[in-house]
Amino acid sequence: MGMNRSHPDAVLFPDGGALPHIPAVDHYAGSAKLMHKALALQAGLASKGIATFDVTLDCEDGAAVGAEQEHAEMIAALLMSEENRFDRAGVRIHDVTHASWLADLQHIVAVAGTRLAYLTLPKARDVDDVRWVLAALRDSEQRCGLGRRIPLHVLIETHGALHQVWQIAALEGVASLDFGLMDFVSAHHGAITSSAMRSPGQFDHAIVRRAKTVIVAAALAHSVVPTHNVTTELHDVASIRDDARRAREEFGFLRMWSIHPNQIEPILTVMQPDYSELVEADEVIAAAQGASWGPIQLHGRLHDRASYRYYWNLLKRAHATGCKLPASAHERFFNF
Repeated sequence: MGMNRSHPDAVLFPDGGALPHIPAVDHYAGSAKLMHKALALQAGLASKGIATFDVTLDCEDGAAVGAEQEHAEMIAALLMSEENRFDRAGVRIHDVTHASWLADLQHIVAVAGTRLAYLTLPKARDVDDVRWVLAALRDSEQRCGLGRRIPLHVLIETHGALHQVWQIAALEGVASLDFGLMDFVSAHHGAITSSAMRSPGQFDHAIVRRAKTVIVAAALAHSVVPTHNVTTELHDVASIRDDARRAREEFGFLRMWSIHPNQIEPILTVMQPDYSELVEADEVIAAAQGASWGPIQLHGRLHDRASYRYYWNLLKRAHATGCKLPASAHERFFNF
């Protein structure tokens, strides 16, 4: 049998079950000043011409009351500017109970839909809210003649959204489920103490732990990226790194929010696989490709498509976090 040079995603996920290929950090910026700084930092930390983190331009908390339209117009213009070098900037719109949510969406898609990385929906109350926004998004894309579908990221921070999170994750067009810790805790009428809004409480409180595990399970079952909430620690790098480590290792989150430049690199470092694992992954995937993706034996161990998926996801995660890859893996799969 001849060598099958098909791309691993096509072979290992023939039904389109591969995770979206997006960076492991989602950095939020609300004001124009912070947006400009964030995009400059994104350019400065890029690896081989690829953004190592996303920037989310915030309409919800960034716009002053009464100035929502002006704020959305500023964001759309910034998306279309040279500062958006990698087209890896998204926008958080207002929630569907706010009068400006649809205007946010329609204006940003009309002006900057060609370069918008994703749209983020906060405070979804249930699956119907998400369907509603997806329908509005698809309608706006069609009206503008866009040749693409903009991914939707959904914040899970209400009782209803958590209850229906599996249905939300199953919707076509949803690319990320983001846990909104602060609003989730606040929604419990004081039954969860404020200590659960920060570490270690956010990882140890039973109700919060359950929410995180359910979100991750639903996301990964539907090939959606699970995104962890922000850490409130802004300066203690060791604490920031530990929060990211617990999110990644204990719960399985593959992406995390950042609200301060100090948080970006510690989160990226934790999300990066160990280089020795990448060397092994490169060997396994190369041998698998050479065997037309049939079972192989390598260094005395048997490998098949289950382990191929594991190692291929490892290489993709390394690339998404700007990690150094073995030269052969970079040349074969990521040289674009």
